[in-house]
Amino acid sequence: MKDHRRLLERYHPRLMSLPNVVGVGLGYKVTGQETTSERCLAVFVSAKLPPEAVPAAALVPKKLDDVPTDVVEVGQIQIHAGRTERWRPVPPGVSIGHIRVTAGTLGTLVSEPSTGRLLILSNNHVLANESDGTDGRCAVGDPIVQPGVHDKGNPETDTIGRLVKFIPIRFASQSQEPSCPTARRFENVLNRLVGLFWPDYFVKVFKQPSGENLVDAALAAPLDPAEVQPEILEIGAVQGVVEAKPGMAVKKSGRTTGLTHGQVTHVAVRMIVGFSGGRSAVFTDQFLTGPMSSPGDSGSLVLNGQNQAVGLLFAGSDRATVCNRIQNVLGLLGVAL
Repeated sequence: MKDHRRLLERYHPRLMSLPNVVGVGLGYKVTGQETTSERCLAVFVSAKLPPEAVPAAALVPKKLDDVPTDVVEVGQIQIHAGRTERWRPVPPGVSIGHIRVTAGTLGTLVSEPSTGRLLILSNNHVLANESDGTDGRCAVGDPIVQPGVHDKGNPETDTIGRLVKFIPIRFASQSQEPSCPTARRFENVLNRLVGLFWPDYFVKVFKQPSGENLVDAALAAPLDPAEVQPEILEIGAVQGVVEAKPGMAVKKSGRTTGLTHGQVTHVAVRMIVGFSGGRSAVFTDQFLTGPMSSPGDSGSLVLNGQNQAVGLLFAGSDRATVCNRIQNVLGLLGVAL
């Protein structure tokens, strides 16, 4: 390949001067998506065009000194900025958040059929500050920043959109003492009985969680649709929706852990999920995967190997990740992928 290197050194100024060419190199020629054993000079272009659409003077020669060339489309090559950095345009998979939230992940872009608006999808606890709709923790119109505040996002310079809709979270009762007189009497009777046999122990009665949740989800409207892009970082475009099934291989692109892969382990899951301030909420009709996320990945879209959306990641531990079914998310918010 030494002779080919000399050839590359000789011809690279000419090749790099051609429009649309972004690089050159050495490799093996690809024909019909099959890599052959024929060595070639590779010419990398941002977009591969049919020969008839390229002026004759701008065409890459088929051979140089009897060595074949191969035109390879690689797109626009850019540095990979960190997911906690400022991005414009903003792709799904990077840091975003309400101005009172640390940071989460921009999951994907969705459309509102009734208006045609392009909207940003993530979690309530990312875009709406864990609001139950009555607590004043957020208001429609609040600024959404990219990157999130924890990642040095500034509302003055980094506001990417405004909160437009969220599904309130129904939290479990915060009271540790039973408020019902009957429950208190029952607790006293139990403790008298327990005291007869185990004087060092006592019983507490807790109220069952009130209300259940299907999703932790919210929407923001970008200030300028040109400043967001639909292709998920390191994944690409979403190709529809599919139901999660045990054993399904899945992936996500998130602010903290980037591109990770996992497997659906359980469906039809009911789970108690902890929130800030010691609060908790019950979520039903969820699905679980193995560990594939960390704090800050909340809001990531979960997809299968064919880039079909499966769920919206919102919680987890070092042993499991919990996701809303994407069908519930889209249905309750009234949007489509």
